[in-house]
Amino acid sequence: MGQPQQPEGAGAAAAGTGNGATGASATRPPLRIGMVGYAFMGAAHSQGWRTAGRVFDLPLNPVMAAICGRDADAVRTAAERHGWESTETDWRALVERDDIDVVDVCTPGDSHAEIALAALAAGKHVLCEKPLANTVEEAEEMTRVAEEAGARGQLAMVGFNYRRVPATALARRMVAEGRVGRLRHVRVTYLQDWLVDPGAPLTWRLRKELAGSGALGDLGAHIVDLAQYLTGERIAGVSALTETFVRQRPLPAGAARGLTAASADGVMGEVTVDDAAVFTGRLTSGALVSFEATRYATGRKNSLRIELNGERGSLAFDLERLNELSYHDGTEPGEHAGFRRILVTEPEHPYLDAWWPPGHGLGYEHTFVHQARDLVHAVAEGRRPEPSFADGLQVQRVLAAVEESAEKNSVYTPIAP
Repeated sequence: MGQPQQPEGAGAAAAGTGNGATGASATRPPLRIGMVGYAFMGAAHSQGWRTAGRVFDLPLNPVMAAICGRDADAVRTAAERHGWESTETDWRALVERDDIDVVDVCTPGDSHAEIALAALAAGKHVLCEKPLANTVEEAEEMTRVAEEAGARGQLAMVGFNYRRVPATALARRMVAEGRVGRLRHVRVTYLQDWLVDPGAPLTWRLRKELAGSGALGDLGAHIVDLAQYLTGERIAGVSALTETFVRQRPLPAGAARGLTAASADGVMGEVTVDDAAVFTGRLTSGALVSFEATRYATGRKNSLRIELNGERGSLAFDLERLNELSYHDGTEPGEHAGFRRILVTEPEHPYLDAWWPPGHGLGYEHTFVHQARDLVHAVAEGRRPEPSFADGLQVQRVLAAVEESAEKNSVYTPIAP
C-alpha cells in the first residue's frame, strides 16, 4: 500500500504529433505496447499510452505498436481512431510478437488469466485491468507466475486507476503522514444507475461466466482497493448482503458499446450476477469499514465517495468533484474548526507538476495517463509497480469473502492474510 510513484524530474515533455513522440522522447529507448481489447477500457488505456509521453518526461518512449480484437473491421477502426500502428485478431499472435514489450489486457474478466499468463511466459511485462481475475484460484496462479517473472525482470501491474487521481494520491500521503491519526471509520459508496431500466440488455457484465460477479466485481473491486490503498491496511473480514433485482433481461443484438447494447426483440436471458452489494467489516487495525456498490442508484451516474475518520482528523473524496479533497483537522480549536476544501491542482500535488497552472482541473481520462506514466517508470527503473498482482489477489479474496458471507446470511467471514 505504498505512496504514489512520483520520481524526480517528472516534468512536462515537448509535445509531438502522431504516435511516435518527437523532440527529447524520440531519442529515448522505446517501450512497445500491445493491447488486447478496444472497447470502453481499450479507449481509456489508449488515451493513457498516447498522452503520457507528451506530458511527462519519461525515461522510455511508449510506442503503441499493436491492438488486438476478434472483429477485424472493428479493431482496424479502433486502431485508426486511437493511434495504434498495427492490428491483430488473435491475442496469441500479439503476445508472441517480438516487437511487443508490454501486453495491456483490457478484456472481460474471463480471459484475464489466460492472456496474462501467456504474456508472462512470453517474456512480456503485463498491465491487467481490474478485477485481476474472476476467481481467487485464478488470481493466485497469476500472482505466483508474476512473482516468478519478477525475478527475471518482468513486471505485472493491475489497473486500479482511481489510485491515480491526484486527490486520492494526496489523501494517501496525508494518511501516511499521520494527519488523521489512528483510523476509526472508513465508509465507501460506489453508485451507478445504468441498469435501473429492466429492459436494458443482458451484456457480458451481467453474466457470471464472463464477468465473475456484477456490481461487486465491477464497482466493489475499485472501492476495496481504494480503501486499502488510502488506509495502508488490509480488510480483515466482512459481513455482506447481495441482491439481484432484475433476474431476466433481453439478450443483446450485436456487440456492446461501452455499458450499453441494443436488445434482441423478445429473447430473454438469465442475469447470473449481483446487481448490488452491501458489506461491513474491519481493517487489520480494528477500524470499522462499510461499503455499498450498486448499479441501481437512480440518478447516480458514477458516484464514488470515500470518507476516513481518525482520532486527529478526517478526509473525504467525491469522484464527481475529483479535483477536490475535503479535510478536517481535529486538532484545531473548535471555534474555527471544520471541513475545508483543498483544491488539488498545485504543482506540489501528486502528478500535477507536469500539467496545467493551479486551478485548471483534470478529469477521468487523466488517471489512465498517470497509470501509463507510473508503469513506464517502473519498467525503466526495474522496480515492482503498484498495485501489483499480489494487491489484485488481496482484492479478489475480499470479493470472494463478500460472496461467501452473503450466501451464509451475512455471517462474518475472515479474509486470509
